[in-house]
Amino acid sequence: MAPATIEFDDVTDDRFGGKAAGLAELRRIGLSVPVGFVIADASAHGALDAAVDRFCQMAAEGVTPVAVRSSAVGEDGEDQSFAGQYDTVLGVASVDDFTAAVRRCAGSVASQRASSYSGHSPATMHVVVQQMVDARAAGVVFTADPATGRRDLMVIDAIAGLGEALVDGSASPDHVVLNADGSTAVREVGTAPVLSSDDVAEIRSGALRAARHWGRPLDLEWAIDGTGKLWWLQARPITTLPGDLNEMDSPVAGSDHVYTRCNIGEMMPGAFCPLTASVSGYAIDYAMQMTQVVARAQPRYEKPWLQVGYFYGHMFLNLTEGTALSSGILGNSREQFSMSICGRVVDELEAKPPRPFARKLVNTVRLTSHALSAGPAIRRLADQIAGWPIPSHEDARLVLQQLESGVQLYCDVTLTHVRSSSRAAVAANILESTLVRQAVKNGRSEEEGQAEAARLMAGASDVESAMMLDQLQSVVRAIAADSGVATRFLAAAPDVAVVELQRADNASGEALRQFLLRHGHRGYRELCMRDPSWAQDAGGLGAMMQVMVRAASSDRQPAHSPTEAPTSPAIRFLARLAQGGARGREETKSKMALMAHALKRGYRHLGEVLARSGRLPDADLVFFFDRSELPRVVGDDDISELVQSAVKRREALAYQDSLEFEDVSVGRPRPVVAPPVITSTADQVVGRPASRGTVEGTVRVAKTIQDARDVQRGEILVAPVTDVGWTPYFTVIAALITDIGSSVSHGAVVAREYGLPCVVNTLVGTQVLRTGDRVRVDGDRGVVTRLG
Repeated sequence: MAPATIEFDDVTDDRFGGKAAGLAELRRIGLSVPVGFVIADASAHGALDAAVDRFCQMAAEGVTPVAVRSSAVGEDGEDQSFAGQYDTVLGVASVDDFTAAVRRCAGSVASQRASSYSGHSPATMHVVVQQMVDARAAGVVFTADPATGRRDLMVIDAIAGLGEALVDGSASPDHVVLNADGSTAVREVGTAPVLSSDDVAEIRSGALRAARHWGRPLDLEWAIDGTGKLWWLQARPITTLPGDLNEMDSPVAGSDHVYTRCNIGEMMPGAFCPLTASVSGYAIDYAMQMTQVVARAQPRYEKPWLQVGYFYGHMFLNLTEGTALSSGILGNSREQFSMSICGRVVDELEAKPPRPFARKLVNTVRLTSHALSAGPAIRRLADQIAGWPIPSHEDARLVLQQLESGVQLYCDVTLTHVRSSSRAAVAANILESTLVRQAVKNGRSEEEGQAEAARLMAGASDVESAMMLDQLQSVVRAIAADSGVATRFLAAAPDVAVVELQRADNASGEALRQFLLRHGHRGYRELCMRDPSWAQDAGGLGAMMQVMVRAASSDRQPAHSPTEAPTSPAIRFLARLAQGGARGREETKSKMALMAHALKRGYRHLGEVLARSGRLPDADLVFFFDRSELPRVVGDDDISELVQSAVKRREALAYQDSLEFEDVSVGRPRPVVAPPVITSTADQVVGRPASRGTVEGTVRVAKTIQDARDVQRGEILVAPVTDVGWTPYFTVIAALITDIGSSVSHGAVVAREYGLPCVVNTLVGTQVLRTGDRVRVDGDRGVVTRLG
């Protein structure tokens, strides 16, 4: 018969519950654990008598009072913690109290709360008995942040005295968050901090030792006695963590390399699944590297993730690699390069050594020719994309083979878009810099020169995104013109409204069908392989259209003409180049989205084939593999572990999407731990003017496209960034403010076409401004003023 009481040193596995196993393992790796023992199956006959004998022995040795704590089978395990579900009794000093405490703990295994929590029949209850620590401080330490899922943070909560007040929530603890290197990320303490810096360092050291031994993030309880000695009271896995947020991170190109979310954050906002990274991210990186090759900034295409980085599920541009291009061509510099990407001079960025003048001249000619000669490549795009058939096979291997050929075409389409964007950026930058110099020379401000450039760039005709919005407006006007159709459309759920309208045999239904035929491949986060396009997302499209129908009485028409003609022929020529560049950039962006739309349909089909064959539990999971993993997925090998990894990655995506970053980072980008509450004493937010005009109105902060569904007619939209999926709201709002962006970013282009004052690159607009604020947006100067 197994003994009724077990010493900690004799516990070698979790048969006596997770708490007993954790304490035994802590002792085994050399951490200080209060003396004690385990009562095996505390409800068994004779167990209590044996336990009383052992307790009396401890009392004779002067190691009372004790804590009597549950250690049920399954408690503090990898799947469930049972925290607070079973009973604990502290300060037990007499035999009678000890007997009552053991019976109470043993009985709690069958409590209603424990059964409701686990959903299973009662487990075997073992009980841990430990000497109480006369604590001057106690608390918990998480070796990963359970709130954000970040494994590069450690969280310590501490209170004075015993830790029960922390567990039951009756006391507010000191809260310390540590970075991976031990530096303090957050420190929220009272007037008399509970822990010294030495205490924090010792807790961190012991927690790291335990986490490395277990090989996974842990939740540990500790106490510090009156002499300053640190004791460890419990260790258990953190059961609420998603997959590792950094599992799929790309290599860092260099520890001193500067990464940014600017620019690419507009095209790729938010966090993305691994398949999107290895398709769209790969294509963007390829295209940017090949542009570097043309300009002889690098000898050849090197490997993925040189120009682009993928960290915490987010895409970043590598500014350091980009300076190789700016240092090797004429008329560019570190300052100009960082301004064009980030809207400010990036002091952290070091320029590459400048090339000799002759080499710069040749490189400049090569790059300019590459950009300006993009016309034929642009004209070929439609036929190339139409010539790639969307996979429909039931053989997963054939589907994957066809998708790989599609990715290569996608790379070529993306390279053409980069060439087109370069053409647009060159013309826009020259126009802006010329007008800024003229403004300063004539005693005016740089902002006035920037505003003048924005006005001149507003004359572009046939801009794809504006035409798209015009056509959607035509659908909305057709709906609003028929009161019966409008009533039914607004009364239905957004997805039902769109589906029914598509089937309708009337002018509105035909207009919607024509819109989707030409523009159905567009949408929010349109380069994401997982997110649906408008043609696949009746609910998202319907929500936008319902907002537009309600505001149809105030339709805003595009303002295609500049208000005054420039007098200088050179300026007129530069303005035409900039307008043509904007038109070409929007056209190729649409083609890039069209190819992405075809690929996402193909990958969705692959997922469905794999789900039908039993290789995957559901079709959606295909988006949580890297492209390099898919040959294994479509093969015959056992992929159960790989599938579980993909499931964890899917769980992690929501955590990744909630992370925020500084606009630039040196080395591996790290999310901000707690975005500071930023206030503006002057009640002003300053950005870059992107579309002229001044308007006063009420703010609507929308950090996601879903938030934008609440926008009301005449409100001022404040967003982190806007892509084409936001543009239908431009017919409703009075002005646009974004955290990032430039004068040639998508939001700025469409705002100019619709005569909306627009301020971009405020960096902090969504943090400083609040929904309901009254503000004045000055698109001429790039200033947003909060009104009293």
